[in-house]
Amino acid sequence: MESVELKGYLPGAIGRITELHADYYCSRWGLGPRFEAGIAAGLSELISRYDEERARLWTVVSEGRVEGSIAIDSRDLAARGAFLRWFILAPELQGQGLGRRLLSEAVSFCRAKGYGRIYLWTFPGLHHSRRLYQSLGFQLAEERPGCQWGTEMVEQQLVLELGERI
Repeated sequence: MESVELKGYLPGAIGRITELHADYYCSRWGLGPRFEAGIAAGLSELISRYDEERARLWTVVSEGRVEGSIAIDSRDLAARGAFLRWFILAPELQGQGLGRRLLSEAVSFCRAKGYGRIYLWTFPGLHHSRRLYQSLGFQLAEERPGCQWGTEMVEQQLVLELGERI
């Protein structure tokens, strides 16, 4: 395996994470410019109010380039829980345990902070991610038609109840 490190925010991370999402989701799932713009806007908004004591962005860096990410957004922590977002790995790094490592880091961060709940939004068909989420205890909490990603599809909320509360 080439040199791979987990880091935090790096200059250019917003653009690269957006690019990884656009490359994957636009080509495989038909999501388009609205999806890509939403990724860039959401990441920019998180970084503009970034506080590592309450939220976190992890990047996977390989050979000096961002090749994956995951984030915990605590903006609506009291009302809804910690929001897991922007979980992605470049195809060439998949299948090496890095996804599990990223997700475990995010869950461990939430446990250490005493966050009682982690939630995320996804959609059917992402089988590898879904198995990974379920292996760490995430469960389907809600399913509904929607178009938050720019095209009509079934949106699913997965939740991990941690029990603690801040």
